Amino acid sequence: MEVTPITEIQSRIFKFQQKLAEQATDGAIVLLQSDLFYFAGTVQNSYLFIPADGQPVLMVKKSLTRGQQESPLKNIVAISSPKQIPEILAGYGYTSIGKIGMELDVLPVNLYNSYKKIFLEAAFVDISPAIKEIRAVKSAYEIEIMRGALAVIDAAFKAVPSFLREGMTELELAALFEAEMRKRGFAGPSKMRAFNQDFFLGNVCTGGSGFYPNYFDGPVGGQGASIAQPQGAGWKKINRNEVIYMDYTSIVKGYTGDQTRIFCIGELSPKLVKAYEDALFIEAEIVKSIKPGTPAEEPYLLAMKLATELGYQDNFMGYKQDQVKFIGHGIGLELDELPVLAKGLKMPIVPGMTFALEPKFVFAEGAIGTENSFVMTENGPEYLSITPQVITYVK
Repeated sequence: MEVTPITEIQSRIFKFQQKLAEQATDGAIVLLQSDLFYFAGTVQNSYLFIPADGQPVLMVKKSLTRGQQESPLKNIVAISSPKQIPEILAGYGYTSIGKIGMELDVLPVNLYNSYKKIFLEAAFVDISPAIKEIRAVKSAYEIEIMRGALAVIDAAFKAVPSFLREGMTELELAALFEAEMRKRGFAGPSKMRAFNQDFFLGNVCTGGSGFYPNYFDGPVGGQGASIAQPQGAGWKKINRNEVIYMDYTSIVKGYTGDQTRIFCIGELSPKLVKAYEDALFIEAEIVKSIKPGTPAEEPYLLAMKLATELGYQDNFMGYKQDQVKFIGHGIGLELDELPVLAKGLKMPIVPGMTFALEPKFVFAEGAIGTENSFVMTENGPEYLSITPQVITYVK
């Protein structure tokens, strides 16, 4: 069984403990699966206590056996109820816990209130911003895993011409594509931190279905399988000479690669071909402009300027009132990590940050554009995506 190296976990915990000390916080209780995996190397049902100084304690409800196998942490114990946390921590010498950090951006109110009853004398603070800031900068270990995720999606995209055919439904195309990823290690649904934002596995839109908006905070919607799941592939049949838009995440060993590629059975209209070329142009200009320390809003402002100059002000990143207000987003253990490349966000893009850029256009005829995953280096953005950026035509 492959486990996260102890040196990797120790480095993450050390950085977090520095944040806790800066905030004069005695320790943090980590509950969210993404954060648990990051700091403990497991997503078993657990309560992870990270002190500002000292060794963490992982208290596992289910499964203790797997928690012990998967996590490289030293202190791993069984627990049956969160009411036992103070007693367990006291056994490790953590008796004076006056200020506790928790993931208040995602913790339900009822759970929060239950912890206030468990720690009657403690004050609670939000440690989510600190966690997200640390997780935004990836280690070499994490970046290599993400390269592997992009290799999986590359192989799946290259297989599309072997099964893409006229008359098949979007759902059938999606299923065959997902099978290509699955047999190469694709793990499944992409985790998102934002409330009620589920991306499922990916998005297949063909022709006019790419014009359908929906609730998801992305530029392209899709009809979906039903109004209960109104996103991505639906029952529409694929026709000749229409755009086939495929936007997928590839989740391998917990980490996300994000990529969009375009296909067509027959030929696309000159209008859509021109829009695709303009999307590549906008991406290339953004990549050239980003240097270490570039504020996260600058790529978005540049993209909007270029799209407007090219005449796409109503079609860029969605159609009119359904346009989204970003050009890219951080990727990692979650699909919506920092940095978010959007107006007003000043966070500097620094080496080690991984993100997706997705300049896209939406027309009545369908959605078209590109999306690639990147890592920021000392010399600027480096492509993690390896699939050629071309429209793939199938006869």
